[in-house]
Amino acid sequence: MRIRLLACLAAVIALAASLVSPANAELYHPRQDWLRASTAGLFLHWGMFTAPRHTDCAAWERDVTDGGWTPGYWIDEATKLGASYVVLTTFHSRLGYARPWPSKIPGSCSTQRDFLGELIAAGRAKGVRVMLYMTDDPQWHNETGHESLDSAAYSAYKGKPVDLTTRPGFGEYSYDLFDEVMDRYSDLAGFWIDNDNEYWEQHGLYEHIRDKRPSWLLSNNNEDTPIMDTVSNEQKTGMTPSYDYPQAIYTPMPRLTEADYKLPTNGDWWYSGGDQAVDFRLSTGRYITNAGSSIKSLMAETAMLNGKFPPQQEAFNNFMASWTRPIKESLQGTEGGGYMYGGLQPGFWNDGAHGVITVQPGAKTQYVHVVTRPSTNLVRLRDNGYRVTGVADLRTGKPMRFAQSGGYLSVLDITDWDAYDTVFKVTTAGQQYFYDKNTIKATASASADGHPAANLVDGSYLNYWDAGGQLPVSVTLDLGRKRSTAYLAVHERESSPTYARESFGRAEDSARIKDYRVHASDDGTNWRTVRTGALPSNRGVQFIDVGEVHARYLKLEVLNTWSGPQAKPFYRQLALDEIDVAYGYPDPRGEVPLEAESWRNGFEGQATPVWCEACSGTNAVTGLDRGAVVFRDVQATGPSRLQLDTTGPGTLAVIVNGAAPIAVTAPAAIPVPLTAGANTIKVSGTTDLDRIAVAPMPPESSTPKTTLTVQPAGVQWVSPGQQSLTITASLRLDVDDPIDQVSLAPVVPAGWTVTGGPATASALGLGQVLSGSWTVTAPAAQDVSIPVTASFRTLGRAKSVSKPVQVKPRPADRVFMREAEDSANDIGDAGVTGCSPCSGGQKVRNIGPGAAVTFPGVTVPAAGRYTLYLDFTVNGDRSYFVSANGGPPAEVKVSGAGNSTPYTTSVPVTLTAGANTIRIGNDRAGAPDLDRISLGQLAQTRENALR
Repeated sequence: MRIRLLACLAAVIALAASLVSPANAELYHPRQDWLRASTAGLFLHWGMFTAPRHTDCAAWERDVTDGGWTPGYWIDEATKLGASYVVLTTFHSRLGYARPWPSKIPGSCSTQRDFLGELIAAGRAKGVRVMLYMTDDPQWHNETGHESLDSAAYSAYKGKPVDLTTRPGFGEYSYDLFDEVMDRYSDLAGFWIDNDNEYWEQHGLYEHIRDKRPSWLLSNNNEDTPIMDTVSNEQKTGMTPSYDYPQAIYTPMPRLTEADYKLPTNGDWWYSGGDQAVDFRLSTGRYITNAGSSIKSLMAETAMLNGKFPPQQEAFNNFMASWTRPIKESLQGTEGGGYMYGGLQPGFWNDGAHGVITVQPGAKTQYVHVVTRPSTNLVRLRDNGYRVTGVADLRTGKPMRFAQSGGYLSVLDITDWDAYDTVFKVTTAGQQYFYDKNTIKATASASADGHPAANLVDGSYLNYWDAGGQLPVSVTLDLGRKRSTAYLAVHERESSPTYARESFGRAEDSARIKDYRVHASDDGTNWRTVRTGALPSNRGVQFIDVGEVHARYLKLEVLNTWSGPQAKPFYRQLALDEIDVAYGYPDPRGEVPLEAESWRNGFEGQATPVWCEACSGTNAVTGLDRGAVVFRDVQATGPSRLQLDTTGPGTLAVIVNGAAPIAVTAPAAIPVPLTAGANTIKVSGTTDLDRIAVAPMPPESSTPKTTLTVQPAGVQWVSPGQQSLTITASLRLDVDDPIDQVSLAPVVPAGWTVTGGPATASALGLGQVLSGSWTVTAPAAQDVSIPVTASFRTLGRAKSVSKPVQVKPRPADRVFMREAEDSANDIGDAGVTGCSPCSGGQKVRNIGPGAAVTFPGVTVPAAGRYTLYLDFTVNGDRSYFVSANGGPPAEVKVSGAGNSTPYTTSVPVTLTAGANTIRIGNDRAGAPDLDRISLGQLAQTRENALR
């Protein structure tokens, strides 16, 4: 598994287009039906370089057969995983380009035994399909000194010279292999293709496959190619929680989507020796959350030479066979819930809980998968308008007590928690109290061509509204006449990840609504604001409660989105599938613990329960400015987190067990000194109280998720003497868990000075940002790290996050030096990626057509001819084209082995005194990855020094 440069560039273009252009892929076709019905697949990387590595094809085949390889073993292991298909990955660039079938086409290893045919037959007998992996890339043909591709033999076969080590030559060779496989194996399910080859595209390979085998699937890795049936997404990491793979996916339903990932925690995609562990928590979590987004889990296991899996992978397979059995109905024949197929809201729930929803067709029967359990004994989630009629533990069949009110379902008194996924079967009577969309008209202040606001109320997820890159932007809903509105259900298009990330050098970010305002009007001219807030950057349907608004017109004004400017295909982009308008919440049922209006509480003074449809229990307590509500017998295990839900902002006084009052700005969550057993909590204040909730304090290590952005980014190379740098930073709170006493500032070494004080805020809420700017001055150039630190408190605990600015003295023989990843540069559609041996630990990759690195402000003391040094990594032969100040580009050819080894080359450039601009790119083909540039001394200066 790997991705190449041009595929990355194509993916960037496809990503940008997917946010603004109509889909032209075949979203539904009968050949896709079997995969739509699947939950998972088994990804098998197994070939000639599987350990122990072979370089002789016949010897490898003999050792495989002598070792006892049987196709039925793989099919049986796939079945244990709930996999309905196997992807055989033998013709792989890192596994010797072996072909596990007797091929008549020379060019690389081909077996006499028909391993592929045997596997297809074994799968057919047990209802498991087989797909064949095909690589596009010859670059690893001589990876360790063994030449895997035989150009002479293939040239003789074709009757003309063909170099298989080039992309065109390899494309022609592999094109012939596609044809041979189609001729030999009518029962193959299709091809799983690891990116595109230019020869294939120029010669219509995919159209040819469609003509010759119209029932076969085509899947592509890491890019959304319209002619393909499936988009596969390789080894995504960095999510919170780590198992929630869909957070990193940018392909909206109903496009068929895979998540391909390794089950062994460490090591290669193929067996390279040893018995690697499998993280059960991570792997089961991925499996469940993928099902909750209708994403197929393509799980990679590392078959040994004889086909058997190492013991720890076998153990995981056996576990999955028994673990999934009692919850099978929630995973097979279901779709992800909270999206186009209906369902409760997935994602982050109460008290640290997290999970997903799966739904049966029609969504009247749903399944709540609690993957991370809450710290309490209840689960509370938005009901999305569904009136719940019953809840049961799917594993045990035990009926569960539940309550529903104010738009929330609460499953109560949970005692039997599964270690990995507690599943509740929820039966419903369908959705209640949404207006018929035929009675609503939608318009917008801006729309992309072909994506009008009318798509928001057409009931179809095949059409969507796109803002056309305009922010702020507003959508106006005309209800036809003056009507009551309780909340909006906003279905954002799932065309971006939920957080800022880097994928194969491509910057990605969330194109979801952050800050918004909702206005109401009776005439469409005079508006009143009824709600201001921020939506979290989460997948699935999101809700905006507006109270009880009576108006004909509603306007949703989107002020900004979560994406930052570093992710150009996502920045300032916004697309919504649908907006539902509700005029009420499902009929209430049952009681949630610690409701303010509960008869179990005491009411002092003027404190009185009042009707509140949007409140939990459909009541709140008012009059707290002239009285108080007293919660008796509040059970706890010790110091706790107290959540206070109110009907609006205000101040509260909280008295715990008769102690001094604690002042609270509501709504809020605060630490309270509860004792083990029964406690009394008394609340008064200036706003109405809906409910309280008590949960154990989170672990000391728990820190709310934030995004800290610091500039300049990249190592700052400075000249000798006193130096000053301007540092800017911003801290954004990414979760709905407020922090307070926030401070942001750089921390400089002794002897340095800082101009500008800390940026501070008394508190930050969801999506809010604190920014600051400072000038730091050093007495002399030094090799230092200047941390920019944000400190704050959460639940009374001190926390901090930090990001450094690296400063280093420039070498004496250089007059200028800058990292390619420096924030001062414009990298276009290229991307920054990690590179541990590189200067600064990063480099810029995906340089090529439409993606160059431009270095502005390249300052030199005098006009003349300089030597420009380029630090780079490359695998094979590639070129840069270098231009200065818009002049003609000079080609710089380089070669190297492996993208993890830095090299240096040079080219002369003529510069003017002062600031210059240098552009490094390649508008014809992929260029090497770029680490850093630097300039030697002026040529005349060097000559004088040599005399």
